[in-house]
Amino acid sequence: MGLFTRRNQTAQAQEGGLGAVATLDVDPALAALTGDYTIDAAHSSIGFTVRHAMVTNVRGAFADHEGVLRLDGADPSRSTASIDVKIASVDTGIGDRDGHLRSGDFFDAETFPLMTFRSTRAAQLGGDKYRVTGELTIKDVTRPLSIDLEFNGSATDVYGNERVGFEGSAEILRSDWGLTWNAALETGGVMVSDKVKLTFDISAIKQA
Repeated sequence: MGLFTRRNQTAQAQEGGLGAVATLDVDPALAALTGDYTIDAAHSSIGFTVRHAMVTNVRGAFADHEGVLRLDGADPSRSTASIDVKIASVDTGIGDRDGHLRSGDFFDAETFPLMTFRSTRAAQLGGDKYRVTGELTIKDVTRPLSIDLEFNGSATDVYGNERVGFEGSAEILRSDWGLTWNAALETGGVMVSDKVKLTFDISAIKQA
């Protein structure tokens, strides 16, 4: 059952009425998840994958990020998300490459230290699948972004924290955000693909 699923319940037809009237009954267990949540960065990841030299993939992540979620267990359209990512925390496992990504050729982390996402709407696609649409800002460019998410469930951890989990992905063209650096290959093609896959694995803790 999805996070925001509503169950249909047919009301008894009133005597002399035209027929049964359908009403909506929100699942209490799901409605109980409604509230404000803080993303647990220690158990979450925001990553990316990009094609390198036309033949292989480079994967990386941003280690330093924070965010808040507002979940509405009765109406998904009222749920929101806000995430801030520190560009300087980019990590691909290669120091020289990370330094290049932080430089003016790419993110220019010194001038634009944050990448941000602010949701504008959310919708249930069916079952545990959702789509959150909002605005992604990289450097000085803000453009719309839709993220497809799957709700992984909820649990109370050993410390008594109420948690929810989501994982999802989105694809962007980095050139849409002004990330245009590249180098031509002798065999044709370019060093770095324009298409980038973003991945999200989120664990969030309900605020008291």
